[in-house]
Amino acid sequence: MSQFRLARLGLMLAAVGLSTPLLMTTAHAQDKAAAPAAAAAPADTVRPELFKLLDPAAIKALMDAKNYTEVQNRVTQAEAVPNRTPYEDYVLNRMKLSLGSTTNNNAIAMPALEAVINSGRLTPAEQTNFIEALANMHYNAKDYPKAIEWFKRYQKESSTPEKVQGSLVRAYYLSGDNAGAKALLLPSIEAAEKAGRTPSEEDLRLLASSAIKQKDDAAYLVALEKLAANYPSDEIWVDVINRGVARKPGFDNNTNAINYLRLELAAVKKLEAQEYVDLAELALRDGFPAEAKKALDAGFAAGVLSTKAHTALRDKANKGAADDAKNIAAGEASAAKAKTGAGLVNLGWAYATMDQADKGVGFIQQGIAKGGLKNAEEAKLRLGMAQARAGKNAEAIATFQTVKGGGGAGDLAKYWILLLQQQQRGGAQTAAK
Repeated sequence: MSQFRLARLGLMLAAVGLSTPLLMTTAHAQDKAAAPAAAAAPADTVRPELFKLLDPAAIKALMDAKNYTEVQNRVTQAEAVPNRTPYEDYVLNRMKLSLGSTTNNNAIAMPALEAVINSGRLTPAEQTNFIEALANMHYNAKDYPKAIEWFKRYQKESSTPEKVQGSLVRAYYLSGDNAGAKALLLPSIEAAEKAGRTPSEEDLRLLASSAIKQKDDAAYLVALEKLAANYPSDEIWVDVINRGVARKPGFDNNTNAINYLRLELAAVKKLEAQEYVDLAELALRDGFPAEAKKALDAGFAAGVLSTKAHTALRDKANKGAADDAKNIAAGEASAAKAKTGAGLVNLGWAYATMDQADKGVGFIQQGIAKGGLKNAEEAKLRLGMAQARAGKNAEAIATFQTVKGGGGAGDLAKYWILLLQQQQRGGAQTAAK
């Protein structure tokens, strides 16, 4: 719970004690000559023997002097008075509440506060404020089942039930009731999004944690995706791509392992050493040494590549990239004359990896239009990635939206869209500043 909430709670409890006037009419103050109908003691009175102990003026002076021992002595004596009326109990509990809240003694304050709430003597506004205060006290005492009980009562009796929703969720979570927490979080997050608000990072992380503890992979992935979209981090992106692509049934590792790594390289600031190596080796396998060189350069720059094997692999990629830079233009004519568009798609991606993304986009588009491709969806993935490299994010998103293939292609496209949209929001926020 935030320091703000704790401070607010303290102020609330301070306000329910001596600062609130009590109706302490005494028997000796009544007019003994009054008419018989008025001679009976009024319902809201305090007998003289109790009034002497709980006189508000005397109690206030003792509290101001911080003579809490004497206040406690008076309270103890008042508790020993037999046959107290409901109103006398109410007055006594208000005094106990003031003493307990001032001295941070929950053993005194909490039962007294509950008794005051159940007295039926509070205004509706006081009632809900006091219920919230008691719920928060139970929460701070880590009595989460009791906190849940009182937060739910607040929601039932208050006109602003959403005010304690976050605290209720956390009470469920901290009590170990992950199902209860998740049941509240999902609609709350959806409602925030429908209202155009970004769900809080804490809510999304609580949803993820509750789901993983329940082994609810679907809800966990939902939480990860929303975290990646709104609060991205390397850890979140690695997890969401792994669970949302590579671990899904039917993932085509031979075709899309390299595309998986391409997306990860774009989304994550620092990969594991083996991932840079794997991307480089797969790029060399497919005939894209410039891409291999960039992956290895990134790994060395990140400080995770340093061995002789890594250096040898980079030397190989450097040589291949230099050769491609000299000879790539010579392949344009033969790619254009080929019966299928595969050569044009490969040529376009090669240009895209050589920092000529605009040129690469054109060739990939020609290849897709020519047809005859073994895997048209993978070609569309490359087109979207080339458009993204060219800074044409809107066009890239439109391209990725057309990728529907299996083997992981559709899932990769989904997360490319998520990444590009997140980057667009981040760029807009930076510009606004």
